[in-house]
Amino acid sequence: MRFIFKTDYNQDIRLFKHGGAVFWYALLIVALIAAPLVLDRYLMSQATFVFIYAIAGIGLMLLSGYTGQISLGHAAFFAVGSYTEAILLEKGFPFLLSLPISGLLAGAVGVVIGLPALRLAGIYLAIATLAFAFIVEEILARWESVTNGTLGMLVEPINIFGVELFREWHLYYVCLAVLVLVVLGAVNLLRSPTGRAMIAIRDSEIAAQSMGVNLAKYKTIAFAISAAVTGLAGALYAHRLGYISPEAYTILLSVEFLLLIVVGGLGSIHGAVFGAIFVIVLPQIVSILKGYMPSQIAEQTGIDAGIFGLVIVLFMLYEPLGLYGRWVKIKLYFSTFPMYRKATFKRQKSYTKTERLR
Repeated sequence: MRFIFKTDYNQDIRLFKHGGAVFWYALLIVALIAAPLVLDRYLMSQATFVFIYAIAGIGLMLLSGYTGQISLGHAAFFAVGSYTEAILLEKGFPFLLSLPISGLLAGAVGVVIGLPALRLAGIYLAIATLAFAFIVEEILARWESVTNGTLGMLVEPINIFGVELFREWHLYYVCLAVLVLVVLGAVNLLRSPTGRAMIAIRDSEIAAQSMGVNLAKYKTIAFAISAAVTGLAGALYAHRLGYISPEAYTILLSVEFLLLIVVGGLGSIHGAVFGAIFVIVLPQIVSILKGYMPSQIAEQTGIDAGIFGLVIVLFMLYEPLGLYGRWVKIKLYFSTFPMYRKATFKRQKSYTKTERLR
């Protein structure tokens, strides 16, 4: 068992809580760097998808998990990043310039949708972002002079300082590097006053406002940062596919992102990574399970989406803290064994507002 004795307030916002965390994260980075030496092309491709989805998951996590703003339209920001990247590369922009521009443009679109959404909350905000996703999908399909419509667009390979990166392991390392930078950026953001204000808004808007937090300002910042990070993921996604079309950015993709953060664990950067692994691995598990199902069930259309929805419901019922929450419980169990108490994470009964007044 590890006991951390705090002697100053700065320890609460340290990047690493103790030396052991530095060792394990360093070991993980070394393992990820060495992974292409032992992985085949298919597994490397799946790992690249995990990195991309983890980046998008962190973007949505900053908005929904840390600011408490529900969004069902992040596929739109993902699409903006992808198409911006493809168009800029077609115009001759270098990758090191087109990638950040794709994120910035997606962030600007996030501000555009964030400002009108300031008056909305809860299910109404979710519906507004869902409508925005449908609008963007139609724009991509109809604006043929720019997006090439339903015919789609080819995406130029990554070129850095005249070196063309076209192999699978090239993209693997690029996505890994971007993921590490995004994780560090998100963690440092949450340690800053801006991140603290976002968390305060999530916990209680009234309490945050009474403490001097400008709700409109920080909600807009949250939308912008979330959309920008998701746009970066979309740009990398375009390179991974090599060809993009509006059909790749439907509402189902937004549902996958929502599934990612819920299953991974709301309010946790680790949860975004765990959720990305789950979302990428789940279709493989479903395809294996189909082999054991009766043909009348396995051949039904929409079974994948049905399983996705069922998974969300089961996690909300039996593990609301997600995969990362389960990991925390396992660590606590072994660190406190045999003194672990079963009621440590027991949920308290929640009351409605009318019941609280009695």
